[in-house]
Amino acid sequence: MKDPSSSASSASNFHPGANIASAAGDAAQASAMRNDSQPGSKSPERNSPQTSVTASSAQSRSRDSIPTACLACRSKHLKCDGSHPCARCVASGSECAYVASRRGYKGPRRGAAPNPNKRQATSPPDLDASDVFPYSSASQPISMCRAFKGSSVPSTSSPGSSTGHTPLSNHSQTHRYADTSGTDISTYELSPSIRSGTVQGPLPSLAERCFDSFYQNFHAAHPFVLPKDFIFRFAREGSIEPLLSAMRWVGSLYIDVPAARESLYDEAYQRVKDSHNPRDGFLLQAHMVLIVGMDGAALNDKARELLIAAEKLAIEIAINTRPFAKLYGRGIPVLEESWRRTWWDLLVIDGMIAGVHRMTNFELFDIPADVALPCEEHQFLSGNIPPSRYLEDLEDQEFTAGDDDREFSSFSYRILCARNLGKFMRTDAIQGPDDPNLARIEALLTNWRLHLPPSKRDPLDRDGRVDEMMFQAHMMVHATSILLHQPHSQLDSSPASSVTSCAPHQAVLTTGHPFNAHTRHVIASATAISHLVTLPAASLASHTHFFTCVLTLSSIVHLSKWALRFVQYDDDDLRQLLRLNVAALSELARVWPAAERARGQVRGVAADIYRAKKQVQAAPQFWFGLTREQVMSSIAADDSIIEEISENPHAQRSTITG
Repeated sequence: MKDPSSSASSASNFHPGANIASAAGDAAQASAMRNDSQPGSKSPERNSPQTSVTASSAQSRSRDSIPTACLACRSKHLKCDGSHPCARCVASGSECAYVASRRGYKGPRRGAAPNPNKRQATSPPDLDASDVFPYSSASQPISMCRAFKGSSVPSTSSPGSSTGHTPLSNHSQTHRYADTSGTDISTYELSPSIRSGTVQGPLPSLAERCFDSFYQNFHAAHPFVLPKDFIFRFAREGSIEPLLSAMRWVGSLYIDVPAARESLYDEAYQRVKDSHNPRDGFLLQAHMVLIVGMDGAALNDKARELLIAAEKLAIEIAINTRPFAKLYGRGIPVLEESWRRTWWDLLVIDGMIAGVHRMTNFELFDIPADVALPCEEHQFLSGNIPPSRYLEDLEDQEFTAGDDDREFSSFSYRILCARNLGKFMRTDAIQGPDDPNLARIEALLTNWRLHLPPSKRDPLDRDGRVDEMMFQAHMMVHATSILLHQPHSQLDSSPASSVTSCAPHQAVLTTGHPFNAHTRHVIASATAISHLVTLPAASLASHTHFFTCVLTLSSIVHLSKWALRFVQYDDDDLRQLLRLNVAALSELARVWPAAERARGQVRGVAADIYRAKKQVQAAPQFWFGLTREQVMSSIAADDSIIEEISENPHAQRSTITG
């Protein structure tokens, strides 16, 4: 009878970012050996070392065996002479490093006592590999760091097979290629400490680094893909390869691998678009990861095209219905939760794209859905999924609080914000500042804020860390408020008309003083968005990339106010908010080209306003009623902000351009 612990331990060794040489081997060492043949097989160029060789076998072998091959030769499937350094590395100027081979290793002997000093592989809780792979027919681990370019790849010749091309959906091949710069993306990048020999052991491959970067930097902002500890269990399933490819590309945006980034994008896009893919939830997740990444990379047209395809796929597979999670969750609670989150995050993504770009119509808002609400993030990451709650419970909680006093998850309040945005977008054209429809939407936004439980009123969790789901919820509320009130405010938006990186310019021509209520709503929301920058996040880039466009919307309000003539010497707070926004856009631009475009436009408008203010300030009557100290202070403050905004340095890394 099969030992369950053995099965679980074997499955836990898979890393979706690398080829696995041996299911029973250590995952880190196995990833370094990802190009070796399977235990017990023979390579046409390299033979396993033998302690003794018979006379007959010695006559049949025309080449001498070597103990192992260096990493550079192994990654290129080339014969290595075993020297230190080897001849090929000397000729190419490559670093020559060796890792002990595990070829022929068949795992620990049955009944052998475990080594107390060796770290044992562990499984995620409540999961057994036989439960996760009931329909998998693959007898060998699937390569998770395969990459290729083009719509097809050369197939490996074998007896009875024809040469030519293998479709993308054939996941039994190991695919490798060099990117456009000629850099082999599967080779190791040796750090100085490794080169000097101070660190021993195999290094993570590029694919592993990208995979880990995805979870470290992106997953918390759009947490629908299975947590890292659980997705390992699906490594054998070829149907998730498009998803893994998308994750690798998005993960690469956060690390310094510009030479490989375009190739990773090509691979991910082609895999997701392949017509042979199973049309399932994993393919939908792959679409969603790509959509967010492509929108942040300023590939807006392709992102919208993929969004339309994702919406069709979601309705086709009925992921918006309550039974889907049970039908396709395989009895695994964390997988069921992942499916629920997939629908709701797709709804949020659709709403965010419609809200910040104003080029789509939030199609999913009109689709009926009875999917259970997501749980808290720590519950999802641990796999301890609580009983489900539903949207009607959340929307009617003020009337049923006596029946159930449990708080809803942060993700749930984020969903409410997306739905309020949808209700605003479905409202008939608001005719003026006194239109009842405007008051109705403002009531929705105000009620959302007033009915938050105390633990959700700040975008921080109980430990003082940023709660990304509540961060996005507050971000959406403030952005919706600006979109609602800006057309009826007294801030002339024409000075910022060239800021179009996220959405077309929206003309607001009425001006006046003092400000009306709509102007104050707009200014308060823009200020609140700027203050989100000050929250103690590990990195601004760890927030959703849609924060870029919300910051841009806030900056348009600040710039419009800064351009007003009656704002004179007492606008230092406004200058500080502009500094915050530009600095945040600069930080986001290290990852997202869309942020770089927005930053450039905001800086350009700030420079134009500065020059215009200088001309107006030349007239003596501009300073009427102010003391000399106030005049000098205002001039110095304006000079300082334009100098800081214009010289805010950062090193923008190259990425996909189209």
